[in-house]
Amino acid sequence: MFKDKIINLSLPNNPGVYLFKNKEDKIIYVGKAKNLKKRVSSYFNASNKSTKTQFLLKNIQDIEFIVVDNEVEALLLENKLIKKHNPKYNILLKDSKTYSYIILTNEKFPRIYSTKRKAISGKYFGPYTDGSSRREIVELCNKLFKLRTCKNLPKRACLQYHIGLCSAPCINQVTSEEYSNQVNQARTFLQGDTKPTLNKLKQDMKKASKNQLYEIAFDKKRQIQAITILEEKQKVDLIKKIDQDVIGCVENDFETIISLFSIKKGVITGKKEFKFNKLEEIKQEDTLLNFIKMYYSQEYIPQEIIVSQEVWENKNEKSILEQYLEKIKGFKVKLTFPKKGNSKKLVELANKNAYYKLENKVLKDIQQKLNLSTLPRVIECFDISNLGYDYLVGGMVQFVNAIPNKSEYRKFEIKETKLKNDDFASMREVIFRRYKRQLDENRPMPDLIIVDGGLGQLNVSLDVLKQLGLHIPLIGLAKREEEIYIPYENNPLTFNKNSSMMLLLRQIRDSTHNFVISYNRKKRTMKFKTQTNQINQK
Repeated sequence: MFKDKIINLSLPNNPGVYLFKNKEDKIIYVGKAKNLKKRVSSYFNASNKSTKTQFLLKNIQDIEFIVVDNEVEALLLENKLIKKHNPKYNILLKDSKTYSYIILTNEKFPRIYSTKRKAISGKYFGPYTDGSSRREIVELCNKLFKLRTCKNLPKRACLQYHIGLCSAPCINQVTSEEYSNQVNQARTFLQGDTKPTLNKLKQDMKKASKNQLYEIAFDKKRQIQAITILEEKQKVDLIKKIDQDVIGCVENDFETIISLFSIKKGVITGKKEFKFNKLEEIKQEDTLLNFIKMYYSQEYIPQEIIVSQEVWENKNEKSILEQYLEKIKGFKVKLTFPKKGNSKKLVELANKNAYYKLENKVLKDIQQKLNLSTLPRVIECFDISNLGYDYLVGGMVQFVNAIPNKSEYRKFEIKETKLKNDDFASMREVIFRRYKRQLDENRPMPDLIIVDGGLGQLNVSLDVLKQLGLHIPLIGLAKREEEIYIPYENNPLTFNKNSSMMLLLRQIRDSTHNFVISYNRKKRTMKFKTQTNQINQK
């Protein structure tokens, strides 16, 4: 049954958009999710389904998903895909219900206001999913940068000037150069460089609160909250004048996955994925290069193609490839390998989606041998380093799709005095702190937890997960015999030590050990320097 297929589908716990398709491969429903795995599974597990949902489920034959970085991006992408595909079971949004933008006009003395139409000449920012935040941003910009708000320049100054909210270009109280400087500051602010403004607002809020000016402090707090919407990097809707393709490429020992995003005038309108068997003599960049040449010989070629790797060895090779594409298209085509900025983030997004399609045979082996319900794409491992009363620390590393994800490595200084020199209690504290925080911040959980040690470390970790109400697969990996301990079993499991599965698990365990030892050494060095300085001062 298709229900069984969905239950076994390796959906990620990330935010994203899911697309239900019928037997004709036509999209019949588009939805967004804070957690793709939980949301899609809920359709097939929930009882008392509405009549509409029952009809929808009868027609689903396949599922596609696109992973994004946050809920805002998921909401925006859902909106765009619904408008593009007009799915049968979606409530279609009319233009009057779509999201609004902020515009900085191209007038002689530009002004800032919000609009749902993009027909007016100017620089657009957004879209913004929250109306109140958008209005406060416009109000804040006008207040900070004193731009005019009137549609037509009056012949005399209005109230805005008299209360200090406008520099009054209408009565020549500001020169064109000065006003242009105000406009440039506002543009920089709207483009996301909000740090200087935020710092000032936070200082003003603390000062007002200290002086018991609570209304002013609350107003500053609301302005800070309004600015945070700008810091959500909305990569799924960047206004551009050209069409683009973004190509990500990832591989393992067995296959290569290429993920291609089509972007029309700045809006992600679709995603395609391609799978190739891995050939040892073919490098990843060569696979990507061959793909570009073959794919664009028969598909639409956009004005810009953004790639995750340099498929050319020098500028001359890049120029030849661009000329090849231009000859097919008939217009200039630009190849880009970004190293920073929004284009870099788009490439990372394409790579992220490609990872979820990667057939990782090692992870499949772990899933089968440990009898896990889902593929362990995200694995977190913990270890304790105990080198004396003053040097007791913990560490955690995270592997995603069998690759270290160093941005999620975590260090733990054991805080409770009673836990000193007690590895079991220290492991309990570290596990609790990690997953209590994940729960509090509503962040995704791993697919598998590894603790460095045997039954003792395993059991205290299991107690913590029970206390937090979590049901995450957990194993202990002992060093001496490389045995795997699982909950509720006294006898460990043993596997071929040189198998790909055990090599990966040992790599993860050893990475954790090295990470936490390095942290311990650093603390000892810092304490030694402090003690030396104290002695020298005496």
